[in-house]
Order: sequence, then structure tokens, then C-alpha cells
Amino acid sequence: MNGTMAASSHRIMLGPLVAAIDQGTSSTRFLVFNSKTAELLSHHQVEIKQSFPKEGWVEEDPKEILQSVYECMERTCEKLTQLNIDISNIKAIGVTNQRETTLVWDKETGEPLYNAIVWLDLRTQSTVENLINKTPGRNKNHLKHKTGLPISTYFSAVKLRWLMDNVKEVHEAVVSHRAMFGTVDSWLIWCLTGGKSGGVHCTDVTNASRTMLFNIHTMDWDAELCKYFGIPMEILPRVRSSSEIYGLMVSTHKSLLFTHNFTCLGDQSAALVGQMCFQDGQAKNTYGTGCFLLRNTGAKPVMSEHGLLTTVAYKLGRDKPACYALEGSVAIAGAVVRWLQDNLGIIGSSEELEKLAASVGTSYGCYFVPAFSGLYAPYWEPSARGIICGLTQFTNKRHLAFAALEAVCFQTREILDAMNQDSGIPLTQLQVDGGMTSNKLLMQLQADILCIPVVKPSMPETTALGAAMAAGAAEGVSVWSLNPDDLSEVTSEKFEPQINPEESEFRYARWKRAVQKSMNWETTEPIGNGNGRKNHKPIKKMVFFQK
Repeated sequence: MNGTMAASSHRIMLGPLVAAIDQGTSSTRFLVFNSKTAELLSHHQVEIKQSFPKEGWVEEDPKEILQSVYECMERTCEKLTQLNIDISNIKAIGVTNQRETTLVWDKETGEPLYNAIVWLDLRTQSTVENLINKTPGRNKNHLKHKTGLPISTYFSAVKLRWLMDNVKEVHEAVVSHRAMFGTVDSWLIWCLTGGKSGGVHCTDVTNASRTMLFNIHTMDWDAELCKYFGIPMEILPRVRSSSEIYGLMVSTHKSLLFTHNFTCLGDQSAALVGQMCFQDGQAKNTYGTGCFLLRNTGAKPVMSEHGLLTTVAYKLGRDKPACYALEGSVAIAGAVVRWLQDNLGIIGSSEELEKLAASVGTSYGCYFVPAFSGLYAPYWEPSARGIICGLTQFTNKRHLAFAALEAVCFQTREILDAMNQDSGIPLTQLQVDGGMTSNKLLMQLQADILCIPVVKPSMPETTALGAAMAAGAAEGVSVWSLNPDDLSEVTSEKFEPQINPEESEFRYARWKRAVQKSMNWETTEPIGNGNGRKNHKPIKKMVFFQK
């Protein structure tokens, strides 16, 4: 007892703390921040297994996801205790999550009825084709006026429709009124607030806006959209703002026997908040496996005419107005590094790629279009395939490494151009985050190719920070002020353009030529089989968004 008292007397008092659960596609993390300084105090990370039952299918185990959250929370709390930081000062938990990933569970047993279908899963191809065939003029954008989204395999509604049509347990649970649908945030919050014993079934506006069942103008589930997809509204979670108390945590875990308030925010929206892009026109680009570029468009949704998505950026309070964003996604960013490493074997690590590219400082006219699965924004061209062009006998792996980094930057430039055209207000600087931003050469190339400064925060965990900020600012918690005058000064590194605009435009124009050459590789045109006969080459169908 004396030892316990002695330990508690030496605890460091930092004032209110706020935590974030960051549940991503490949890992789960739990992070704890000082609400007064935004300093990251401690965190823990656990990898998540993905399963690929068939080509194009991607699943994760909902129970493993939940268990990973508990493990990260326990380990982080242990680390804080070792640092003599009082964990009872954690006042709220913000949840941020991989968006669109779809789960259905039984509200009476608390058991998942199928694995989580991950956002990039392509099994709903036939579902999407059937839906598009029913629209006037076979128009993918038939629902865009309400949802801001095209009909695509990407979003939750078609995954939920597939589950109802193909999984007996899901169908039976829906018929017997036992089914609950949710994205990862809904599953975690329901489980952490009591599960079958009174768990809160809710989601926030940012996650709801990625389902194709949510009207981004009325800010609620839309009966007509639900009817279109044949989804009973009773299985949907209640939609809340991104910054309000949803419920209290219920836990039997020894280190988590105190209560917490919950809020949530989809991962790309959380990064926008964490980067403090609260003004109309501010934007951030997150460099991970792909790139996600979001631009705040203020209180009115801007419908893209150039291949971008319209989405809800955040709603920071029950009575606060919603803010919207234009979003563009690049399929292959960090994935090109992994391809060079695993498939070609020309590098051993991502750090080696930077050294290799820096050793030449130019691609020497080599251009690499990594359209491994077609082209995403702003083209949405499924027939494209990856190409490397402009090769000479002088070209070596160093030039290819440089061209790979340039490809990430050129793809970002294309999305940024589309955003500038849609919004009519050119971006004056780009705020960046994500794993690839540790590559300084990439950041300098990005500034050179965009012809505007690139700003990288010194604290890289902007997604988790955004979730923590929204949780700490919630009414009833109120330990984190989102008033611009009260926000902590963020230290950052700025990369200014170092080449003249003419050279940048020349390189970009050549990239655009390379992109055109990458298109129309996958075709249904008859091809010879060597015997003078004609065979039809099968096309591997994938759904992409349409301009």
C-alpha cells in the first residue's frame, strides 16, 4: 500500500489527456495526447491480418480488429504508467477508421455474421453492373446529386447488398430484425460501449457519407437511396456529428476500468482536422499505399466536373454546420515502392529508394506510369496498365527509382489541377502527411512539380491527432479548443519549389503523354493466337469512378 501511495505521489500531472483509436487497413494504434500542447505522449501499434479468399476479395476479422484495439489500449496505458503519467486523466477517446469497410453483426449475440469486407474489395462488380444497368442511360453518376459519389464497388452500400444476397446468416438476421450494419467505427463503438448489453449503435457524418445511403444535403440516411439498394433502414446506425459524446466505455480489462466518452471521424477527414485545414480552400495530401487529397470547400458541397468525389469533411458539434470537401484518390503511391522492392528487387527498403534516386537527381527522360490496376482520379480509366517509357541504353535503376518518386508527384499534380478547376481557387500551398513524407527528396520533387510550397508537420500522426481534437472539443468534454487563436503552434518543415515553372511544366507535359500511352491496353478486340485464328482476349473487369 505504501508503494502504491509513493508511486501515485510521483505521478506527472499534465492536465487533461485525450486519446485516439486509429484503426487503419493494415494496423490499429492507440495514441494519447496532451490536450493543451497537442504533444503525443505514448502509443502502441498492432498489425492487422488481411485475408484474400478469392482474387479481388479482401477481408478482415472483426473480432481481431476489436482485440487489437484492446491490446493497443492496454499496452499504451502500461507505457503511460511506467512514465508516471496518470491515465485517469484521459477524458475522451476519438475513433478514426478505414472508411467504407463493411460489417454486419447480430445484436442479440454480439457476433459478427461475416468477415469485414474491406474498402478496396472488388467482389461487388456484378452487383454494381446490375445497379448501373437499371439507371436511365446506364449512368454511374445517377445518385451523385444526393451522395456526391458514383455507383462503385468502393462504397459500403454495394458491399452490404452483397452480404444480404450471398451470406445466409446475414439474410436471416435481416429478416428476423437481429442485424446491425456499420463501418469499422460503428462496430468498435458498439462493442466498447457495452455491445449486446446496451451498446451504442452510431456513426458520424463523415463515415456515413461514404456509404451511398446518406444524403449529403439533408445530412441523414435517405429513404429513396435505401430503397434503391434494397437496404432496410432499421439496420443502419444513428448518424451523429463528428464531435459529440456518443456514449461511455464499458470495459472489464484491468487497465481500462475507467469510463471514457467516444466520438469519431473517418481517417481522411481526421487527417484534414489534424492538419487544421478549417478554412475553405485549405488542403492536405496523405501519402500511404495510395494518396488521398482532400480540399476543404466550406459549408457548401462542390460537385466535381473533373473526376473527384464530393464528401463530408466534418461536422464538429451537434449544432455546428457541416463542412464539405473535394476528394481525389491515387491508387498507387507507397505501393510503387513495395513493387520495386518485392517484384523487381532493385531496392531493399524505402530508405534505399531515396538514396538511389538522390544519387542521380534526374530520371533522364524516363517516365513511369504505375497504372497497375488502371488509372484512378482524375481519369478513372480501367483499361490502362503500368508503363515505363523514355528508356535508352543509358537508363539504369537509379533513373527508374527517380521516375517512381516523380510518378507519385505527377499523379498528385493531376488531382490538384482537377481540384483547382472544380473550386476555381488555386491552392497556394499543400499540407502533407503519411508514411512517405519522411522521404525528403519526394517532398522536394512534389514542391517542384506543383510549383507551390509543400508543408510537412514535424509530428506525423495527424490522423490520430484530428480524432483526438474532435473528441477533446466535444460538448461535455471541452478540454481542447478548436478556436484558431487557441490551437497549438505546429512546427513544420517547408519545401519551396527550386526549379523554374517552365521546366516543371515541360516535365509534367511529358508525363501526360506517358499517361496517354498507358491507356487502352486491356481490350476486348480480337487477337491472333498464332494459328491464324482469332480469339477474344478476356477483359478483367473492375469498377472505377466516372468523370
